[in-house]
Amino acid sequence: MIREYRPSDCKHLVELFYQTVHSINAKDYTDEQLNAWATGNVDINEWNQSLSEHFSLVAMKDGIITGFGDIDRTGCLDRLYVHKDYQNQGIATAICDKLEHAFEVSRITTYASITAKPFFLHRGYHIIREQQVVRSNIPLTNYMMEKQRNH
Repeated sequence: MIREYRPSDCKHLVELFYQTVHSINAKDYTDEQLNAWATGNVDINEWNQSLSEHFSLVAMKDGIITGFGDIDRTGCLDRLYVHKDYQNQGIATAICDKLEHAFEVSRITTYASITAKPFFLHRGYHIIREQQVVRSNIPLTNYMMEKQRNH
């Protein structure tokens, strides 16, 4: 089941984000990079504000939050994370299908990790550029990607 985000979800999403980054993304990033990306010390109020302002969705299975994602009005798909124990079950695809149709925009953009790049390529996104994002003086590679929308 996929439903809209509620503020009471926020602390669970922050934990899911941390666990997913430190397990799933570990094959593509060093421990130092993972710690800079997901420090375990996020501002819950900032996350809640961002998720509340964006169109944000939460995937549930048997009462457990299994994934979440959000997109803003400009078509920027911000976050898309699936619980480390629920990978490869179509959850990201189901969330993404809904996010991509949330707003009438001509293109969807995202900043994909090395790990997420194949998922987005498979969905018809193409790479605009590879870039280095610096978090706590640690460079992290990601990809600005976009998908043209046909209305």
